[in-house]
Amino acid sequence: MGQHPYGSNVLITGASSGIGLSCLQLFAQKGYQVWGVSRSGKSLLELPSNARLSSMDVTDDHSVETSIFQLWQEALAITGDGFGTVIHCAGFGIAGAAEDTPLEEVYRQFETNYFGVLRVNYHLLPRMRDRGNAMVVVLGSIAGRISIPFQSHYSATKFALEAYIEALSIEGKTHGIRATIVEAGDTQTPFTAKRSMTIPEGSPYTAQAHKSVAKVEHDEQKGYPPERVAQVVYQVATAKNPPPRKVVGTAYKALMVIKRLLPDRLTSWIISRMYL
Repeated sequence: MGQHPYGSNVLITGASSGIGLSCLQLFAQKGYQVWGVSRSGKSLLELPSNARLSSMDVTDDHSVETSIFQLWQEALAITGDGFGTVIHCAGFGIAGAAEDTPLEEVYRQFETNYFGVLRVNYHLLPRMRDRGNAMVVVLGSIAGRISIPFQSHYSATKFALEAYIEALSIEGKTHGIRATIVEAGDTQTPFTAKRSMTIPEGSPYTAQAHKSVAKVEHDEQKGYPPERVAQVVYQVATAKNPPPRKVVGTAYKALMVIKRLLPDRLTSWIISRMYL
């Protein structure tokens, strides 16, 4: 299977900034042919010659179906092969109390973070399976293992992806499909500034919500660079037998071990002390 066990063509969603852009740059540097997509289809940085960026909206079925067809044909024309690897980085965060976040905001969160992954895979996986070995990497979060107060709906999308990838990794194995979710922690990306916060006027949660989200944003701004997450994505995306989940960072690995050992009530108390 060589240096590129799933072929040398990679498709990356959410590739115009943050972790997605770092993945695009790293895979291009490693000699892959990289196709990045995002809603804008634009980046402020100059792209390598073996990387290209185009527009695709993961919340729009027509956009996804049309783009997958066109990009697959383009990959075939340039390299004689389709995509063997897809890396899902498209996503954003909302914040607010579990009780009073408007359902419209929750739907919007799930449409991108969860259904966006499903929508792309629905149109892409049959093609990838037919061509041979395939690798699916989803950018998850520590918040998909430990729910963060006042980010319950964001955490819910990441929890859902944990279940989805765990099942896909089992179902797909006999058909040559591998699947991994990379659980990132606090990372310095534009994600922080793009987070939307909904606190209705008169909400009893206002003070707690602002305090909790301020702590999250501080930790993200002091977190590791997106290139570190991209390195972990590259490691799992080039492994012949990748794990179903991979934590980024020694401290977060230790946290996951502690979570398994501690009673849920004690874990909740610790999280409450950290963020409230």
